[in-house]
Amino acid sequence: MKPPSGPLFDKIKTSKNLPTLPHILLKLIEACNTSDKTISEISSIIDKDSSLSAKVMKMVNSAYVGLPIRVTGVEQALLLLGTEAVKNIAVSAAVSQVFSTTKGDGVFNLKQFWYHCLFCATLAELIAKKTSYSAPNEAFLSGLLHDIGKLVLWVNFPKDYAEILRSSEDKASLLEQEQRRLGATHSAVGAWTIERWRLQSFIADAVLFHHEPTEKILDALPLVKIVFLANLLSTHATGDDNVLCNTAEAVFGFSPSDVKTLLVRGKEHVDGVARSLGIEIQSPADSEGAEHEKEIDLLRNVRDVSLLQGTLQNLLDASGENAILAIVKQGIQVLFDVHDVLFLLHHADENVLVGKGGLNPPRNTLAKEIAISLETGHCLPVQCLEQKMPLDSFGHFKKGKLTILDRQIVRLLDDEGILCLPMNVHDKIVGVIILAVGAAGFAALIKRINLLTIFARQSALALYADRVRRAQAKVVQAERLAAASAIAKKVAHEVNNPLGIIKNYVKIFGLKLPSQDPVQEELKIISEELDRVSLIVNRLSDFSEPEAKQTEPVDVNALLSDLVKIMQEPLMLESKVETRLDLQPSLPTIFSEKNTLKQVFINLIKNAVEAMPEGGNLVISTAYTPKTPMDATNKIMAKKDMVEICISDSGPGIPAAVRTRIFEPFVTSKSGEHAGLGLSVAYSIINELKGTITCHSGAEAGTIFKIVLPVGPGRTV
Repeated sequence: MKPPSGPLFDKIKTSKNLPTLPHILLKLIEACNTSDKTISEISSIIDKDSSLSAKVMKMVNSAYVGLPIRVTGVEQALLLLGTEAVKNIAVSAAVSQVFSTTKGDGVFNLKQFWYHCLFCATLAELIAKKTSYSAPNEAFLSGLLHDIGKLVLWVNFPKDYAEILRSSEDKASLLEQEQRRLGATHSAVGAWTIERWRLQSFIADAVLFHHEPTEKILDALPLVKIVFLANLLSTHATGDDNVLCNTAEAVFGFSPSDVKTLLVRGKEHVDGVARSLGIEIQSPADSEGAEHEKEIDLLRNVRDVSLLQGTLQNLLDASGENAILAIVKQGIQVLFDVHDVLFLLHHADENVLVGKGGLNPPRNTLAKEIAISLETGHCLPVQCLEQKMPLDSFGHFKKGKLTILDRQIVRLLDDEGILCLPMNVHDKIVGVIILAVGAAGFAALIKRINLLTIFARQSALALYADRVRRAQAKVVQAERLAAASAIAKKVAHEVNNPLGIIKNYVKIFGLKLPSQDPVQEELKIISEELDRVSLIVNRLSDFSEPEAKQTEPVDVNALLSDLVKIMQEPLMLESKVETRLDLQPSLPTIFSEKNTLKQVFINLIKNAVEAMPEGGNLVISTAYTPKTPMDATNKIMAKKDMVEICISDSGPGIPAAVRTRIFEPFVTSKSGEHAGLGLSVAYSIINELKGTITCHSGAEAGTIFKIVLPVGPGRTV
């Protein structure tokens, strides 16, 4: 197609107000959507455009983003915020650069223009995903820029275009007057502008044809159809529903319910966030200064949405409670400029809120000592859960006296006050997020309380989903143990028959020989070993149904010392393993099952030695954790006395694929004839003793098995 020409385009070409967009943006979007691109490769793309890099770094280091450290490079920003967040910041930065050179008035309302473009972009992305279009981010950008021609015309011909806008009654009239009075429509000007940016995409086509009749759009390429329908829906969302539905059905086969869903979800992304921040999309009566401030708020709102979407995606991808809490803390720091965050998580068994940390050392250690009963507590964290609403120490939401515990938490967070956000999922209590805030910062947070509440709710969903996954994993673990036990019992039954026959023949053979024959001693050893094989086979099912044994006082330090002496010569010296005991002298005697504990310790020590065939270091340590005393005033629940045993080696570590299933039966990292049952047995025994056993290992950094046992009785016999 011949490029447009004429006095209009000649004037725009020479205008200093012609907006520019870095062509590198499309490459950035493509790279962020490609799974095999590394962070270094993506950052190098941004680095190639100095203007874009400067804007990204300025935003990342701004007080608005509020990172705890200063970011000195794009690659560092990617590591801290994630590729999705940086990509969205880059898109917002580049497009806001286009829109930043002009001001609106009563005729051309810039906020209304922004709203329409954002609504169209959101709908374009939703339609792209619904129709499985390969580049939904490209659809978003096309929707965002579909009316860029109006901005170009307004900047370069403000008086003429103001008159055109005043005298135009509808879309057809606007296009006709643009063509007649200026020589080109805003669609053609927008497409021409984007073509000058040299984007290797059909974005320019989508901009050029977005006002074409429906019958001409039907055979167009997907991106053109997507932007056409998105613009129609965003322009006439409150108009004739039949027209919208008929057009949507003709273009993509959408049903009326599909159209309704698109509009609702689109409005949630645009109107919902605007309401939550208290921003009016259009207010002609506002003063110029107020208009400018609200434009800044709207731009901040756009960044909020971009960063929030990236954070929520990271929450969905996170695995494990600690990883989720780290993302939540980072999201609060980035989105709300709050740096000190305390998490209290609900333990359903005791119905208490327990401190999970979130603060920097040494305060994080103190935070983990907090345990608050929900049955008797009257502090702000408990009250916010009962009322299912945010509560604060400033009395904004509810007047009343602070408890001593509230004041202690304020002192711990070392700020003027606190804001408590409940984390509930339906009727399930997940916990409380406590933010440290000053009086000035609290006033700013109140304006964004709806967004804060939404974020807390999404955080609660992520934590609750993780708990459900872990609970389901325990059920699966129990089912696998039960299945393995059934197989083991069958194997034991079948193996005992031939073992009994062999033992009988050994006895018969011994009767045929003189009692003083030297072979008698060897036959005795064979008979004893057959008994031991039978005992081992019969115990195969112990990891599913351990036999109830008599509990007794156990000196863990003495037990470990004796085991090391017994195993030192036959096992450790041969493999040149250096053993070090780091046993806490004041370790209390525990009430447990000595023989089963011995079985666990032997298994772990043997595994550690076998992991170092060329030699290495084996460290066995013990430690005592005393209980937290009961505080009757603040209703802080007491924790139990615990003993911790760590067995660590300097071997090659356990592969991640094995480590995640290390306590399942028949899972092992060893070669040869190892069945992979020892750790399943250990897991079952420790679980029965009301303790925990965990494995910490890197791919090449050795392995640590940590056992935590209560000092009191492990179970009732």
